[in-house]
Amino acid sequence: MLDLVIRARGASVFDVGCNRGLVGFEMANNGARIVHGCDNYGPGIETARQLFADLRNCDSRFEVVDLEQGGRALKVFGDVRYDIVLMLATYHKLKRVMEPIALESLMVALAGRTGKWFGWRGTSDKPAENHLEMKTLDHQLAPLKRIHTSHISKTLGVAAIWERP
Repeated sequence: MLDLVIRARGASVFDVGCNRGLVGFEMANNGARIVHGCDNYGPGIETARQLFADLRNCDSRFEVVDLEQGGRALKVFGDVRYDIVLMLATYHKLKRVMEPIALESLMVALAGRTGKWFGWRGTSDKPAENHLEMKTLDHQLAPLKRIHTSHISKTLGVAAIWERP
């Protein structure tokens, strides 16, 4: 994901499944002007809000959101389009609890909110599952095109980046 962190300067970032907001905080420290995030983990969202409370050069917003509602769960953020959308170690968790049509609705909505790049990371312990997810995302994120796939981290798992042509 370093490929996206170095492109954060002046960018708007949306972190889906942000947990405590640490990835967004790294983006802000590398010049992101907007960092928004959502998660269903209330204590994590509160931590993210506290982390960003004193950052004056970054517009931040973190919301508790139930992504199981599909694309409509993102209404709380309005119709904002972000330069960078992140979904790190989240898709496989949603796949376990969501109806396929709701998950596809969410991914289509996220593709629509992606202005430049969509970053994804799978789970580290299921490489075959990661590859199936990437193929599914190739379809769900259209018209975005996958431009990078990395298997370099055995600890963190497969990562990929899609770009808006």
